[in-house]
Amino acid sequence: MSLFWRIFLLNAAVLVAAGALLLLGPITVSAPVVLTEALILAGGMALMLGANALLLRLGLAPLQRVTRAMATIDLLSPRPRPEVAGEGEVAALIETFNSMLDRLEAERATSNARALGAQEDERRRVAQELHDEVGQTLTAVLLELKRVTGHAPEPLREELAQVQEITRGSLDEIRRIARRLRPGVLEELGLVSALTALTTETPTPRGLAIRRRMEKELPPLGKEAELVVYRIAQEAFTNTVRHARATLLELSLRRRPGGVELRVRDDGRGLGDAHEGAGLRGMRERALLIGATLTLSTGTTGGTDVRLDVPVRNGNA
Repeated sequence: MSLFWRIFLLNAAVLVAAGALLLLGPITVSAPVVLTEALILAGGMALMLGANALLLRLGLAPLQRVTRAMATIDLLSPRPRPEVAGEGEVAALIETFNSMLDRLEAERATSNARALGAQEDERRRVAQELHDEVGQTLTAVLLELKRVTGHAPEPLREELAQVQEITRGSLDEIRRIARRLRPGVLEELGLVSALTALTTETPTPRGLAIRRRMEKELPPLGKEAELVVYRIAQEAFTNTVRHARATLLELSLRRRPGGVELRVRDDGRGLGDAHEGAGLRGMRERALLIGATLTLSTGTTGGTDVRLDVPVRNGNA
């Protein structure tokens, strides 16, 4: 039965019941209307409207749930679908809405995978050019400065030595940037070694202590999942170093039933009311690519708690 006929029949039933009471009941209407009769009619009208409102609320309740779901849905934070309830057009509407969400999430995941894949390719290309072009050029400049320093008069040697140190520092910084863009350690030595290198090679502010708790015997995640875990840890670690003003940062990687848990916690300023930026949205998008669950919360002692639960596919554990 269509929604139109359901509402029409509900109203018709209420009106027929009211008419039957007037015709068959002891209620009569005088001319002019007596106050008692007016009160009875007003009470009957109020009862009729209340019954009509109740029946309509019960009939349209599934639509209200769909409306709330539409207002709060976030494709980066999948939630349970609205329950298919009601009959006819109402149930069909809820089923269509759920199917639309499935398609949108699938299309978003596909587009995100392409975008992040292109981003990783671009990172790899830039890192290669930094290493091959800029790195080699600075190395040649450093060697030439060393040669010139050996033939320069004594007053200039100290200044040339300072230039050498500046050049050497720039070369080290370029190599560090190239490693962050393309984590070769991840490909060669695995996730634990890559996260260890991340926490030891990244410059940190004075007063920030870092604790690492990483299990070595972890179930295999696959290259794509390991890259996602590394990038999310890198983003969380960078946010803490640059913005949190923390004194303690804890990074842990542990085996959990059915998967692996990454956790990055600090005692800094926390998330507060800050608007979710591109970095946090990028973390959510990466987590969705591998079916992981990303949770951002405030720690027990303040600061930020980033938790990533990565499921292990059957046969990989």
